[in-house]
Amino acid sequence: MKEHSLLKVTIDGADYAYPKGTPYAQIAADVQKNKRYPILLVNRDGKLCELHKTLDRDCTLKMLTAEDKPGMLTYERSAVFLMLKAFYDVAGRENVQRISVEFSISHALFVRAAGNFKLDEALLSRVEARMRELAAQALPIHKQSINTDDAIALFQQENLLDKARLLSYRINSHVNVYTLDGFTDYFYGYMVPNTGYLTCFALQIFEGGFVLRLPDQKNPGELAEFKPSFKVFRELYDATIKSDAMNVSNVAEMNEIISGGNSTQMILAHEALMEKKIGDIAQEIASRKDVRFVMIAGPSSSGKTTFSHRLSTQLLACGLKPHPIATDNYFKNRVDTPRDENGQYDFEGLGAMDVEQFNADMSRLLNGETVEIPQYNFKKGIREYTGDYLTLGPQDVLVIEGIHGLNDQFSYSLPKESKYRIYISCLTTLNVDDHNRIPTTDARLLRRIERDARTRGYSAKATIQLWPSVRKGEEANIFPFQDSADTIFNSALIYETALLKPYVEPLLFDVPRDCEEYLEAKRLLKFLNYFLPVPADDVPKTSLTREFIGGGCYKV
Repeated sequence: MKEHSLLKVTIDGADYAYPKGTPYAQIAADVQKNKRYPILLVNRDGKLCELHKTLDRDCTLKMLTAEDKPGMLTYERSAVFLMLKAFYDVAGRENVQRISVEFSISHALFVRAAGNFKLDEALLSRVEARMRELAAQALPIHKQSINTDDAIALFQQENLLDKARLLSYRINSHVNVYTLDGFTDYFYGYMVPNTGYLTCFALQIFEGGFVLRLPDQKNPGELAEFKPSFKVFRELYDATIKSDAMNVSNVAEMNEIISGGNSTQMILAHEALMEKKIGDIAQEIASRKDVRFVMIAGPSSSGKTTFSHRLSTQLLACGLKPHPIATDNYFKNRVDTPRDENGQYDFEGLGAMDVEQFNADMSRLLNGETVEIPQYNFKKGIREYTGDYLTLGPQDVLVIEGIHGLNDQFSYSLPKESKYRIYISCLTTLNVDDHNRIPTTDARLLRRIERDARTRGYSAKATIQLWPSVRKGEEANIFPFQDSADTIFNSALIYETALLKPYVEPLLFDVPRDCEEYLEAKRLLKFLNYFLPVPADDVPKTSLTREFIGGGCYKV
């Protein structure tokens, strides 16, 4: 009889038998020897499960570590929980007004803390020591489902008002909360079973706050190097302060604005902020009399094309004559394109570009000569010349957009003073609440899912599948050059996730449950569930978001 009560569990092609009710933590312990890093979660037939959950059916399990994205997110989230508990223990709960986990920078999370304490190395040293003490005790992290109204009352009582306001927009009757040694919090996502799993972290004072340093997904056994881009940090920090001033620092505050019928004013205010920044950049370019080449680069779905059009409009207003040029037109013919380690064409690397021809053409233009600008025929895979001639006059500037724009090897022949370099990225600063940040990559992925579906006919599954290779190309060809930019332009609009929600949700629901991309689609759907939608009616035709949802006045 006991034999028949065993359930079949398949792991890495091998079959095991366990009694019903066996915790996944026990099964993970039995196969841990096959893994380089600690198992943090299990994927049961396409569903993520925490290790405290128990076996209830025959299934196939995939063990996830911090080398896997869901595992790394779980580690990060749990480390934040540990940090918060330790900070409250050291500073005293009654002395803490607010701890806000703002954004990620260089394998670390930037945190602001306010209250009746002095934030310095001495305090952080005590907080980190307390974190290590709690980790050494392997204290359990308890998960509990409670009535949503009870959760709201609990967080109001604990002065975590951002969470109480967030949950007031949840239609679910129950929510999951986590408790660590008497401290209860709400998190978007999964947790490790106990604090013993958290061994790799550090705290460090940084720019008016501090950072919680973490390992990298590529090597989760070691603390990652902290080498922040101060230009990117300053742009993120300034955007955070502006959002605070406009009372839109988290999803709950934005939901209140939308539900109160004030979304139009919010949209127009943030669009005005962006237009002012573009105008300021144009004025700075115009003030530099030697600038003839405006080089724009940034990661996928940053809105480079719309930005280049809007910048060109502002340059016209400054008395200049802008001419857009896409570096894609200087791709090598496909037969000459190098291939990657998998034998696929490597269109992302500098080797895919005809660097010599680009420099020859730009140098001739700089010398006052007339040049025929090529057009790349992507269907045929060849560069073509169709009579597009250009000569630079005294007021002419070229607005050049492409992933290698900041790499001096791409424009090696052009004098430094003739170039103005702009790094553009979607650096979102809106967070779910004070303790749950929104990764910048999520904002860009949502943009790309909608644009790919609308303009290329791609499914959300196909876009999600391609995303890791896109990110790999960005890390090699774009991010290393961001600090060489003359300015950083943040293309994130505070309202855009609420705008994208009704567009992207149907695409994500279409991702099949039996494919690897389903986990990411489900995570994004849960994330979008926090937002009230905002209609596109009041979004200007010049808005950068129009590049993704359509209806804009620019040809993109």
